[in-house]
Amino acid sequence: MSKTMPSIDDWLREAKARESASKIGMYLSHNGVVRQSPRALVRQGDREAKPVTGMLFSYDREKLDAAIAAAYELEGIYYIRVWLNEGELSVGDDIMLALIGGDIRPHVVAALEYLVGRIKNECVSEQELN
Repeated sequence: MSKTMPSIDDWLREAKARESASKIGMYLSHNGVVRQSPRALVRQGDREAKPVTGMLFSYDREKLDAAIAAAYELEGIYYIRVWLNEGELSVGDDIMLALIGGDIRPHVVAALEYLVGRIKNECVSEQELN
C-alpha cells in the first residue's frame, strides 16, 4: 500500500508565499521512483541479478527530521520539503519527493545531493522484491 504523493506545484506555491521567498533564486526537486533494474546490476554490474518487481520501503522519521535540519544549516538554503512513501511499492511508484530552495544554483544543487544522500544512506530501508 503506497501513499499519495503531494503536489510539487502546491509546495512551490507554499514556498513562494513564505517570508524567506525573497532570498530564494532557485528551487530544485528530486522525484525518486521504484525502478525495474536491480541495485546489484546498476551499482555493481551484476548481470545475473533478477529484475525488480517491487520494493518494501520504510523510513525513520527522527532520522529524516535530523537530515532535514542539517540541510537547513547549509549555506544559502531557505526552504525544504520532503515526502517519503512507505509500504509495498510497485515498479513505477514514487518513493520520494524533495524540494529545496536556496539563493544560488551551486548551493541548491549541493544541498539536494547532500539531503538525498543522507536520506538514502541513513533514513530509509529498501528491500527489493524479485
